[in-house]
Amino acid sequence: MCGIIGIVGKAEVAERLVDGLRRMEYRGYDSAGVCTLHDGQLVRRRAEGKLANLVKELEGNPAPGQVGIAHTRWATHGAPTTNNAHPHATEEVALVHNGIIENFRPLREELIARGRVFESETDTEVVAHLVSEQVEAGKSPEEAVQVVLPRLRGAFALAIAFRRFPNLLIGARLGSPLVVGYGDGETYLGSDALALAPLTQRISYLEEGDWVVLTRNGAQVHDAANRPVERAITTSGASAAAIEKGNYRHFMQKEIFEQPVVVAQTLRSYIRQLERQVTLPQIDFDLSKINRVTIVACGTSYYAGMVAKYWFERFARVPVDIDVASEFRYREPVLEKGGLALFISQSGETADTLAALRHCKAEGQTIAVVVNVPTSSMAREADLLLPTHAGPEIGVASTKAFTCQLAVLAALAAHLAVRRGRMDRDEEERVVGHLLEAPAALNAALAHDEEIAAMAPLIAPARDVLYLGRGPDYPLALEGALKLKEISYIHAEGYASGEMKHGPIALIDEAVPVIVLAPSGPLFEKTVSNMQEVRARGGKIVLISDAEGIAEAGEGCMATIEMPKVHPLIAPLVYAVPVQLLAYHTACAKGTDVDQPRNLAKSVTVE
Repeated sequence: MCGIIGIVGKAEVAERLVDGLRRMEYRGYDSAGVCTLHDGQLVRRRAEGKLANLVKELEGNPAPGQVGIAHTRWATHGAPTTNNAHPHATEEVALVHNGIIENFRPLREELIARGRVFESETDTEVVAHLVSEQVEAGKSPEEAVQVVLPRLRGAFALAIAFRRFPNLLIGARLGSPLVVGYGDGETYLGSDALALAPLTQRISYLEEGDWVVLTRNGAQVHDAANRPVERAITTSGASAAAIEKGNYRHFMQKEIFEQPVVVAQTLRSYIRQLERQVTLPQIDFDLSKINRVTIVACGTSYYAGMVAKYWFERFARVPVDIDVASEFRYREPVLEKGGLALFISQSGETADTLAALRHCKAEGQTIAVVVNVPTSSMAREADLLLPTHAGPEIGVASTKAFTCQLAVLAALAAHLAVRRGRMDRDEEERVVGHLLEAPAALNAALAHDEEIAAMAPLIAPARDVLYLGRGPDYPLALEGALKLKEISYIHAEGYASGEMKHGPIALIDEAVPVIVLAPSGPLFEKTVSNMQEVRARGGKIVLISDAEGIAEAGEGCMATIEMPKVHPLIAPLVYAVPVQLLAYHTACAKGTDVDQPRNLAKSVTVE
């Protein structure tokens, strides 16, 4: 997801703009740029690749000025080149854009027919030309924006600078987040509160269709109908310290090791420890009347939803459907009256998931959202907001957000079971007890970091890796494979163990490591049988299990990773740790970019 920052300041802004971009590097990007206003000119500097390249460009060609905009771009339209990097500019206007302009082709053709000349392949540049035309025709910045915004289809957050109006910026949002920050004689614009954290804690969130005029004296927000409106100013709580790595080599490593703490603080929000009882935020609907749950999510959040399906059906005995958000609306799902639609997202801004949420809302579903950003679009549109408390997650590959999602979903499953009369007090107390054991179990899992690091060189040379699991460990196998793909670029696939003989076993040879997630328990013997099938064909097995499981089936494995013996309810949280660490150390062994893997963005705000 691209990152935007703008400053209408009383001192030089270029360095602060770059610092804001640095705080959004976790989103993923492939080029960056700034534009300042100075002596009646738009001063633009851009560079492809990492932010360090832009810094080097600015060292040789400074961008003076007290007003400016900046951007990190994740390529959608057009290759990640300097010409395609933002800001895009004409003689009169410069702008940055997060999102996608779906009707850019007819707009571009229209502009070319009128003699406008384009220098990039992007969809964004059409907006710069459309606004520029209006300004060149004598319209004010505000009038120009009012003409242009209704012509744009898609999703966008925009920050626009005007050569002839050097003391203001205009921002606008539709489908992509944008926040306004208020300082002392300065006003700011950013993609999120974290980008503005060193500048101000006083922020307001623009709502769908809003556009805003920023000056040194403050900001005037207008709604989609161009009416002046007030948006509440809140204290963000975003901390500049939250994005420091400390003694860790990478943010991902830091976030893996934060999991015992953040899972504990998440569970504290949902559990009354003295009463051994699950509690939820106040809601104005009756959970006991829920007759079906529809879970929608993307990527890692989808795998958290797959685990939740096991829990909801086992404990609450409520039927559950689960869908990938990008496919959900297009299969025209049947949504029964009285259903709960549950959406899971780290950012709360994922375009596919947000569109699915609005579809379900229009169909009369009750909306629940598990999200790490309680001020996000999804959070604001939910009937039941279930925040995780993971804190900012900077690494693109999700780790602590995933385990916090699992913690919330486990609590929700238990509470739903109680409300539906499927779980008595004794069982609720036992379940709460197991949930409270999760942070200590996560700590015990992290204690095996060094031995996992030592085995990473065994995995790093592989071209293909398979992950196997049964029951709730099947989604963990999918998540482990995704993590390895994301940051080490090794092709990996996750399978239900019993599916091996239905095709994937054809891939097994001595060059294909097979990672097996198999805590001891009722399904263990069946998984051991699948391991024997792999071993008989020369496959190299890494068994992740507890001491009992390793004692029974560890002989002959290439390596074993011992996990603490835990209740099956919390096993998915605990077994997330070794697959995260294995992916992390394998990526380190290969020398790939762990925190900002190629082609990936932290949050996908375009469909």
